[in-house]
Order: sequence, then structure tokens, then C-alpha cells
Amino acid sequence: MTRMMLSIIIPVLNEAKNLERLLPHVRAICPGAEVIVVDGGSEDETMAVVSRFPWVKWVSSARGRATQMNAGAKVAKGGVFLFLHADTLLPDGAQSAILEAFADRAVVGGRFDVEFDNPRLTFKAIAALMNLRSRLSEICTGDQAIFVKREVFESLGGYPEIPLMEDVELTRRLKRRGRLSCLSLQVITSARKWEQEGVLRTILLMWTIRLLHFVGVGPERLHQWYYCSLLSPGQGESPRSQSGPYRA
Repeated sequence: MTRMMLSIIIPVLNEAKNLERLLPHVRAICPGAEVIVVDGGSEDETMAVVSRFPWVKWVSSARGRATQMNAGAKVAKGGVFLFLHADTLLPDGAQSAILEAFADRAVVGGRFDVEFDNPRLTFKAIAALMNLRSRLSEICTGDQAIFVKREVFESLGGYPEIPLMEDVELTRRLKRRGRLSCLSLQVITSARKWEQEGVLRTILLMWTIRLLHFVGVGPERLHQWYYCSLLSPGQGESPRSQSGPYRA
């Protein structure tokens, strides 16, 4: 294992289209980084896309974002893990910024600021509020591309394997071990969740879940309520919902 080598772990479920764009992008932005795609049982062309990039390591895992990210971490060789969503692009200088953050020995992990791929003012405002909230609280979400020292991640037992809020729980535990670096460089992430489900509805739903989680409602119950809130009467569970919220 190279102490400061970066391992990029990408949990996926039916993300062939996004991987077509993401994998060459990651190679260009983070040359020399190890790239691991962890599939939770995709039914599209995800495996075929990954096979076209021989430098990408393919891992098959049980479905569930936390489970998949932990599976990727188990085979990773780097000393720093970066957990990246398939619909999120890294900024120029991401790799050096991550490694430079650890020059401060108190830093155990961190995240990037976020920007949406929709240029509307509404989405700029949402992103600004997300970044401010995260900077004040040092709580990170998966959209922000969380990175962490390998030894700290392993000492915590990895991501808690819960169906919802695993990113929030991980960063809460990380805060007990040291400082989290809030990088001002911006990842560009998809606004598809907000566009499909409605901005106001999504904001209310996400803040309600955070409040219920804060007062002690269990993640399994929150997960069930989250998807009952998203599905209209008579609508079946989607493949995305079966794996847990990739965008919560």
C-alpha cells in the first residue's frame, strides 16, 4: 500500500451512461489514482462500460450504498479513500487538494463544495446553502465527495451499514477523531433528484429526515418512510430505491 496514494471508490447501480463520462474524467483529473467501481447488481450496461477501461477495478457487492463503499474499501490499496457518486465530476486539482489537506495532521477527512449541473439561480442558492451548512457543522454528504484517511476509516469499521444517512453518521464519527477539511473547490453533481421530485418537496423531505434522524428515529424506519414519500399510490419500488438512496 502506498501511504498517500488515492483510491477512488464509486458505488453504482445502473449507471452505465454516467460511467461513460465519469471514468475518463477521473483518469484525467486524478492520474495515478486507483479507481474502483462497486456494482450492486446493475441490469444495464454498467459492466460492459467498465470493461472498456482496463485500469478500473470492478467489484461486485450486495446492494446498498454503504455496503458497496465498504466492499470497495476492502480491496483498495491507497492510503486515502475518495468516495465518489457516478453522477459527480471532480474539479481540476482535486487530487493535489485532497493530499495537501492531510499536511495538517489534525485532518482525518473532508469533502468538496458542491455545484449543480443546472445553471438556474435556484440550484445555485441550494448549493450555496448546502456548502454553508456543511462548513458550519462539519457534516458531509455523499454529493460532496467525501475523502478520508484509510487508517481512520478502518478504525471506525467503515461506513455504518444502514439504509439511510450513512454519510452523515460516518462524518459524525470522524469529527470525534479529528478535523474535517471543507475544500472550496467545487464538484459538479447532477440536479436530477431535485428536477424529478421538485425543489420544495425535496428540501422539505430531506430536512424532515435529518430532523427525525437527529431526534433518534432509526435509519430503517426513515428509509421506509423516505420511499413511501417518493412513490405515488400504485407505483412499485424502483431499482434505485431497492439499493437505498444514492442521492439522499
